[in-house]
Amino acid sequence: MADEFGSRFAAPIFERVAIIGVGLIGSSLARVIRRVNAAGKISLADYSSDVLKRAETLGLGDTYHLSAALAVNGADAVIFCVPVGVNGEIAREIGGHLEPGVIVSDVGSVKVAVIDAIGPHLPREAHFVPAHPVAGTEQSGPDAGFAALFANRWCILTPPEGTCVEAVAKISRLWGSFGANVEIMTASHHDLVLAITSHVPHLIAYNIVGTAADLEEVTRTEVIKYSAGGFRDFTRIAASDPTMWRDVFLYNREAVLEMLGRFSEDLTALQRMIRRGDGDGLFNLFTRTRAIRTGIVSLGQETTAPDFGRRAGGR
Repeated sequence: MADEFGSRFAAPIFERVAIIGVGLIGSSLARVIRRVNAAGKISLADYSSDVLKRAETLGLGDTYHLSAALAVNGADAVIFCVPVGVNGEIAREIGGHLEPGVIVSDVGSVKVAVIDAIGPHLPREAHFVPAHPVAGTEQSGPDAGFAALFANRWCILTPPEGTCVEAVAKISRLWGSFGANVEIMTASHHDLVLAITSHVPHLIAYNIVGTAADLEEVTRTEVIKYSAGGFRDFTRIAASDPTMWRDVFLYNREAVLEMLGRFSEDLTALQRMIRRGDGDGLFNLFTRTRAIRTGIVSLGQETTAPDFGRRAGGR
């Protein structure tokens, strides 16, 4: 295929992929797996009958299940696309129903907690390759997904020590076929990196939007009406799925708290510059941070277009 995806496979990588959770990431996976012919069949599971009905209407899968245990029957790959906090419960449910040699993966933005929650419930014959596609929008649900979500984005794999090399290669090949750039690192390092690049920024966004809403001197109507670019962009991040982000902060608390401590120290230094009228200090800081933004754009992880470079509808 001459587009943002890898080549369409003549023969699928997997015979049957079971996707558990049909939200933004799960529905995007279903779409792109079909697009590149990465699996012969797609089995979808979700605990919401309404979500499953909508997924079936959209034609996202081949079979649809309210039971994750039923969905994994016959699957040679299973991908968890659920909030981090329910991984353990689902792993317990499906552990005894997995096929020998199955590859189990996930898409959670926390990795140490995910490994601890899922790993103990998998049979010895299963291969566990945790993954985190660093991609998403503030939208959720099966309608929010789109096949190009992972194109030119990073997907980080964090296989535990001793994981089957062939299984890691297979999951790497799968994400590469979606147009993603694949990186491998330890789970603990992943959690520290994502705490500062993703988790803390979301926490700041939630906080600043909440602060603005609580100001007695400013009405909610004025906050909405006069939202400048900065506040508008913060509200986009703060519109992200509350269940998912609640679990991210609870299950990556140590790394998040460490990064928050560093952020608080830097914020105190910034307050000191403003209080002292240190124009040179402010200018130097802003120049350095501007260079970081330029680097992000140059690596293709963003564009200089307005609204975060997104087209209408978050795509």
